[in-house]
Amino acid sequence: MERPYDQSWHWQAIDPSRNIARNYHLWVATDLFGWTTVERRWGRIGTKGRGATASFENRGDAEMAARRIRLRRRSSLRRIGVGYHELD
Repeated sequence: MERPYDQSWHWQAIDPSRNIARNYHLWVATDLFGWTTVERRWGRIGTKGRGATASFENRGDAEMAARRIRLRRRSSLRRIGVGYHELD
């Protein structure tokens, strides 16, 4: 069994002139059964938003899925006209 793994990211995209206030959280962690989960939550800032979770038996597959999500956040300036900035 691999060592437990836990990493997270949090981004926001804000443009008051266009009424854009987006929030995005991403977590990659090892669950109790040794699988690696990729959980994400998104929505308007201040709302409950929506979410999705995927489980991977192989940590490498989970890291690749998280990498694709992070790349998608980076392309937001081109897609929605407002870039996400990462929060601590």
